[in-house]
Amino acid sequence: MIKLYEKGAYVLNGTEIIDEKIASPEMLSSILGEVCTREKAASNTMAYDILKTHNTSGNMEKLKIKFDKLTSHDITFVGIIQTARASGLEKFPVPYILTNCHNSLCAVGGTINEDDHIFGLTCAKKYGGVFVPPHMAVIHQFAREMLAGGGRMILGSDSHTRYGALGTLAMGEGGPELVKQLLCRTYDINMPEVVGVYLTGAPRKGVGPQDIALAIVGAVFANGYVKNKIMEFIGDGIKNLSVDYRIGIDVMTTETTCLSSIWITDDSVKEFYEIHNRPEDYKKLRPGKAAYYDGMIYVDLSEIKPMIAMPFHPSNVYTIDELNANLSDILAEVEKKALVSLENTEIKITLRDKIRNGKLYVEQGVIAGCAGGGFENICDSADILNGRYIGDDEFSLSVYPASQPIFMELVKNGVVAKLMETGATIRTAFCGPCFGAGDVPSNNSLSIRHATRNFPNREGSKITNGQIASVALMDARSIAATAANKGYLTSAENIDVEFMKPKYFFDSKIYKNRVYDGTGRPDPEVRVKFGPGIVDWPAMASLTDDMVLKVVSVIHDPVTTTDELIPSGETSSYRSNPLGLAEFTLSRKDPAYVGRAKEVHKAEKARIAGEDIYSANGEMKEIFDKISTKFKADAKNTEIGSVIYAVKPGDGSAREQAASCQKVLGGLANIVREYATKRYRSNLINWGMLPFILTEELPFENGDYIFIKDIKKAVTDKISDIKAYVVNKDMKEFALKLGELTEDERAIIRKGCLINYYRGINKL
Repeated sequence: MIKLYEKGAYVLNGTEIIDEKIASPEMLSSILGEVCTREKAASNTMAYDILKTHNTSGNMEKLKIKFDKLTSHDITFVGIIQTARASGLEKFPVPYILTNCHNSLCAVGGTINEDDHIFGLTCAKKYGGVFVPPHMAVIHQFAREMLAGGGRMILGSDSHTRYGALGTLAMGEGGPELVKQLLCRTYDINMPEVVGVYLTGAPRKGVGPQDIALAIVGAVFANGYVKNKIMEFIGDGIKNLSVDYRIGIDVMTTETTCLSSIWITDDSVKEFYEIHNRPEDYKKLRPGKAAYYDGMIYVDLSEIKPMIAMPFHPSNVYTIDELNANLSDILAEVEKKALVSLENTEIKITLRDKIRNGKLYVEQGVIAGCAGGGFENICDSADILNGRYIGDDEFSLSVYPASQPIFMELVKNGVVAKLMETGATIRTAFCGPCFGAGDVPSNNSLSIRHATRNFPNREGSKITNGQIASVALMDARSIAATAANKGYLTSAENIDVEFMKPKYFFDSKIYKNRVYDGTGRPDPEVRVKFGPGIVDWPAMASLTDDMVLKVVSVIHDPVTTTDELIPSGETSSYRSNPLGLAEFTLSRKDPAYVGRAKEVHKAEKARIAGEDIYSANGEMKEIFDKISTKFKADAKNTEIGSVIYAVKPGDGSAREQAASCQKVLGGLANIVREYATKRYRSNLINWGMLPFILTEELPFENGDYIFIKDIKKAVTDKISDIKAYVVNKDMKEFALKLGELTEDERAIIRKGCLINYYRGINKL
């Protein structure tokens, strides 16, 4: 059972919940024997304490955070370091860990992936960082084993940067936010709200962490209950969860759209640090005697059953029993929902054809990554499969241990042999199955995965090539149960099994012998090695007084994911080449976008070069003639670019390329109803794009031009309502909002991008 409190709640002594609706200062003071105000209680959360320790502003309402450590993988670190180098980077001021777990296979584009790896190694040497070679560990498992610490803060350029179960407040953001830290600047946010997650009871046998996580995601995603807030896990049920189990729940909090997460810590967490030879990094964390939470999620662990998140979102959840009991009806409902994601394509997803003899047959199972590749998940799966085999039909099972130390222990204790006997294949640490670069299923297949996301094409199929496959998220235990039944969907609760729970032994020699650690030892004499696929960012112009925008894509989907803005999968291999990657922008959602954006960009390129914009783009003369009927507009001094409209873009990945790819194609703004995540809006700002919000009815259509007078003044003077005009509709006026912006963010937008901003500062 999951209950969401309508308002906030007070938690006394970590155990007693008092609904804010009935609480009063007098009642609380009477119970506690001391004065208790809401403000004082709000400062008693674990999150508040950690944020206060890391805040440099002196104002807990307007935070300026400096993180203890940074971490990136090989899809993101090239762009981050290139941006920082262009902005004046001399050395890494804090430990910066470069892992190689996304483009590990080196299967696309010849040498480009390995070129990125060599670039990372030479940068770790030159600037004083840590380099984790391919196949050693997925980014988040390495962070758990080697980086996390009680009361610390870590910033990562991957959205699943979550180490709350270990007492670390960690956040996943777009690359420019890491660039700021590398340049000794700060992460600037308003004090976030904190939502309590009270866990009670103990999980049923066969129920795993993914089941608990999916149940929570299903309860809070659509209503935005924790959007951009911190989830603070408390309650008497936590003692009934192993640390591996807590980690498995914690990493999936990203799918709620929360900002971060933190858990109470106890002797189990202390033992985790001892096992990993870092006892000094343990810190006991508890909220204060009376803590106020802006919301409360009450979870009775004993009531959660094995879950499944059907395509195409982790919040599209059902119990496996419910699905099996209503197969045809639920699959028809899922197919109907899928039509929204497949709008404007000829592709149709079919799931009801997978019903065989009244049961759902799936073609593939995968247990992998930062969510599924943990030691306990794999050991429990082996116990379920012990003495069984997966069969010789279409169904296959792949298992990816999350790190080489986990892999080694699974070899030593015999689990790998048990799994291989069943017909499962064991792979090295790799994030590919989570974003479409590994275990791509066949067309029309359904894959069940203990991974993090099941967005469209997240498994690697390409709609533009006429392909469609889909992923349902499940816990490793029910995936193993399904494998034991040779591909027929089965709840782990329906398998008779004895879980052996072998002890974990961590062998650090694997890392000591292979991981390069140059923390605090930069060597300026090292030459950074560049492959031909590593390309500098193109020059970007500053904001002008006025602006002309052409609408080049209009997306009416309720939510637009970052995967739809810039696809994952093999396109990730091109992320060291801004212009090369930009060719894939919106390719799975609006294939005509790139061509339209480029056509508009011709005019801006001509303007910057001092050439005739009317010759560069034949539409421009008519547009400026219409504008001149109402305003005095100088085409030579008016920035010209493209804009997309989406209802709620940015759900999912932290990847900055969702914004930067638009920018290098001449994108100057987004217009939205709301932003799905803070990190996507931040990415737009850091690339000098205007994050507009439209609250009224859509006044324009795809292909229309918009004129904004005095936009630079509006940004500088903090004007809340900005007048804009639809040129194609006789200069029809409508209002745009920018929302709250920090002074630095306003300066970045005026300069045209973060690179321009910091390059200017560092020249002062």
